[in-house]
Amino acid sequence: MQLRLLLNLTSLLVFSNIAAAEPVPFDVPHMVEEARQAGVNHAYTGPWEFFVGGGVASFDCNGDRFPDLFLAGGKNPAQLFVNQSVAGGPLKFKQQALSLSQKHLTQVLGAYPVNFNNDDHTDVVVLRLGENLFLQGGPDCTFELANNGLGYDGGRDWSTAFAATWEADATYPTLAIGNYVDRSAPGTPWGTCAAGEFLRPSGTDTLRFDEPFLLEPSHCTLSMLFTDWNKSGQPALRVTNDRQYYRGGQEQLWRVDSNRPPRQFSSSQGWKRLRIWGMGIAEADLNQDGFPEYALSSMGDTMLQTLDPDADEDRPTYRDVAYENGVTAHRPYTGTDLKPSTGWHTQFADLNNDTRLDLFIAKGNVEAMPDFAAYDPDNLLLGGLDGSFTETGEEAGIALDTRGRGGAVVDLNADGMLDLVVVNRHTNTSVFRNQGARTDWGHRAMGNWLALELKIPKTNVNAVGARVSVKTGNVNQSRTVQIGGGHASGQLGFIHIGLGVAERASIRVQWPNGDWSHDYRVFANNFVQITKGQDEALYWYPRQH
Repeated sequence: MQLRLLLNLTSLLVFSNIAAAEPVPFDVPHMVEEARQAGVNHAYTGPWEFFVGGGVASFDCNGDRFPDLFLAGGKNPAQLFVNQSVAGGPLKFKQQALSLSQKHLTQVLGAYPVNFNNDDHTDVVVLRLGENLFLQGGPDCTFELANNGLGYDGGRDWSTAFAATWEADATYPTLAIGNYVDRSAPGTPWGTCAAGEFLRPSGTDTLRFDEPFLLEPSHCTLSMLFTDWNKSGQPALRVTNDRQYYRGGQEQLWRVDSNRPPRQFSSSQGWKRLRIWGMGIAEADLNQDGFPEYALSSMGDTMLQTLDPDADEDRPTYRDVAYENGVTAHRPYTGTDLKPSTGWHTQFADLNNDTRLDLFIAKGNVEAMPDFAAYDPDNLLLGGLDGSFTETGEEAGIALDTRGRGGAVVDLNADGMLDLVVVNRHTNTSVFRNQGARTDWGHRAMGNWLALELKIPKTNVNAVGARVSVKTGNVNQSRTVQIGGGHASGQLGFIHIGLGVAERASIRVQWPNGDWSHDYRVFANNFVQITKGQDEALYWYPRQH
């Protein structure tokens, strides 16, 4: 308990925004939009059922370790763009046909990569208005519909959220699917929400899923995430909801115990009732106390929740620190429209490699809603040493007049600088290349960096649930491998960590079963592969031409 109190005091000091502190200088990344030049021509469209959704799955589908893009299209067909970029070069993609029927390619709202069968190819869960698809990956970015073989009928709901985890000693993943309005209920759409689904694998020898457990009550879920909120080693399921489509409802946290149905945390167990138009979730341990913080996007503002310092370790009681840390993002930061913003995809990442996590939020009016901003550019909030964030979207070059939905912050051309993909409603997807810090004489790379690839042989091959600890001098950073969160968008691939001026780093991995690796000492500005059980880390060198 004394240790916990010490950690909480540290948390309060880190999150305090001291007015007398000098501003912290940082590099603002120069983001150049080049979707058309890169070969990405895709828009998310459709009537009111497609006001939400519009996601992207970023993952390597052909084994070259460059991230490829699966884009939801709504009424337009979903598309797969295979990455043909070279290290440090301009972005280049080629559309690849998917061997699926037109029926299956349309009405897609989102997609998440997950290797559910532990082989050499990443699979994709596709969220749709109607039957969801479990696509089994094969060589050269080929996919086969695997619903029947996995014992999953795809459902008939309006699916808008997804998360996956590997429970203790499980060979195959446990999945959660969040659903939106129940279109068959009387009174649709007002106050009618379809139940979410919780799917466990039925055995260890053959991958099939049990009959789904229904997550009820449901309040029109738009994002969900398995998260180890209290360092117990047992992830819970965090769910953000659209206020039961404007009637009641609240945010939720479900306790997940092996071999038992999930149980919702109640107010008597410390969960405070929170009612927002919840759109997206992002998790990060911003103050390095081991307990994650959560950014929750919404209509009107963004929340940044941290565990209450007075809460016991088994009580999930949170307080909001968005205002004092400058991340409310409640209205557009540029232009003349002062109406409230509408936030969607939310993601923490270090876009300027200065060792401090930044926050990206995709923004966009739902559909000509007069009470909310029409010009509502995406946010790029750069993190500072004092725990506060500073808006730099306009300076960075991402303040476009688009209506963003899903997104991905990912290094597309293996140059150690994170790029940005945003799926837009009615207009072309934005693909921003990070060209580094702008200077009087051109551009230069920002801080040093590492990109880590974790592997576990035979099961949970992408090490979902692992926690990475990186130390450079007096700076400690951590990342957790997760599938879920954001808005209708997921990623698998290298874990990016900015190193600032450090030229070397020490890495330790806490694997999903709780075991810690030994120290791996590596040089900066490298792609590093760490496999559980192997003594040495390996370097991977991307293609140059």
